[in-house]
Amino acid sequence: MTLSEVYKRAVRYGIENDPRGGDAVTRYLQDREKQFDDLKEKDKEFFDKESLTNPYADTRILNGTGDEEVTAALVGIDIETPEILLADNLRIKGSRIDAIIAHHPEGMPYRNLHDVMSMQADILRTFGVPINVAEGLMEDRISEVKRKLMPVNTSRAVDAARLLEFPFMCVHTPADNMVASYLQNLFDTNKPYALCNVLDMLMEIEEYKDAARSFSAPNILLGGPQRKAGKIFVDMTGGTEGSKDLFQVFSSSGINTIVGMHLSEEHKKEAEKYHINVVIAGHISSDNLGMNLLFDKIFAEGTAKSNIVLTGCSGFRRIARDIVK
Repeated sequence: MTLSEVYKRAVRYGIENDPRGGDAVTRYLQDREKQFDDLKEKDKEFFDKESLTNPYADTRILNGTGDEEVTAALVGIDIETPEILLADNLRIKGSRIDAIIAHHPEGMPYRNLHDVMSMQADILRTFGVPINVAEGLMEDRISEVKRKLMPVNTSRAVDAARLLEFPFMCVHTPADNMVASYLQNLFDTNKPYALCNVLDMLMEIEEYKDAARSFSAPNILLGGPQRKAGKIFVDMTGGTEGSKDLFQVFSSSGINTIVGMHLSEEHKKEAEKYHINVVIAGHISSDNLGMNLLFDKIFAEGTAKSNIVLTGCSGFRRIARDIVK
């Protein structure tokens, strides 16, 4: 399988599992096409043409043509210069490493992380939050994230991969969509009664069991084990944390419990103020689950099953599941 095939399949499965729904993704891509068509010819050079078919600005091939055949890859939740040097060292010692795949974005996708955050407003709309309220609250947060990334040197890992001649890609939101849709479906189907039941369901998943063995088990951040779970919102995709002011809206929209990867202290205080239950499933463990679900789908397609040997590093552990085609 080529790197481009891995990339295109990742984007496709990300779209299929997008919590916004297919219509919202289609409208986004149509808007991007109109934006491109409306540009003056001299400005089209600077337009991200990949966004015409890929709605996730934080997922890209970072180095390489995409035509490279990949039979073995180094995969990590975070891939920076040390991990790329690790790949080079493994290669020197005889391990085959055809490409490097990161979950968290580097390079241009990291710079443009704020671009995917707008999808959070459409996700919230599906939970009954008025779209004008969701968009209004997200605008300031998106602007804040954009400003924070402006001075960051996002090129280090990409340059290291280029100099050491490693094809390199990152898959962020498509993997996050996989874990968000998987867990939301799990809770919607089984309707856990109390927060302790939410934890029990999470602990049936191998990635969370693996995290628990390293003392990073899912935990209740706000609320007690016997508190009723009520309506659950799995908040695990859309770039990074949304606005802290959303918790008041969650409360008025009937959302009782949030299951997330992590929560800042500032966001925690707001959630507490509005009596929102919060279960932290875990960051790296949830990222693992999303990446594993994505790889399961990619490898199950056509004749590509088990076609790539994955070497995990930087927090990634390959846990495979049987997928019905």
